[in-house]
Amino acid sequence: MTDTVEQAKKKPAIDLVKKHFQGRIAGALNKYHVEPWGFDVYYRTITSLRQEAKIVELSTQGKTVEALVEGILSKALGEDGKPLFHMSDKSVLMNEADPQVILDLSRVLNGSDLPSVEDAEKN
Repeated sequence: MTDTVEQAKKKPAIDLVKKHFQGRIAGALNKYHVEPWGFDVYYRTITSLRQEAKIVELSTQGKTVEALVEGILSKALGEDGKPLFHMSDKSVLMNEADPQVILDLSRVLNGSDLPSVEDAEKN
């Protein structure tokens, strides 16, 4: 029998779930230099479902741009691991920031392909 199977017999499944998540989230922060803004943004490659809930909700409502900004608000961190932006920054990011930079940063933070600037602006 493998160690993992024997561990599962000794610990409740939920403890193993939590241990796995804590191990993933405790890893080193990734860094992305936002050249146009002149500073680095740090992020984790994994987030909780709670963090993703608002983003998913906005996306399903067709509010793509707001979902992208929400992702930046919840995932962009400073070098110390603390949020880089706050909810009070949402309006500036939505209305006074370069859409291409927002899309590029969102692409990095989400690790996925996102719509083009033109498609996002339609929403």
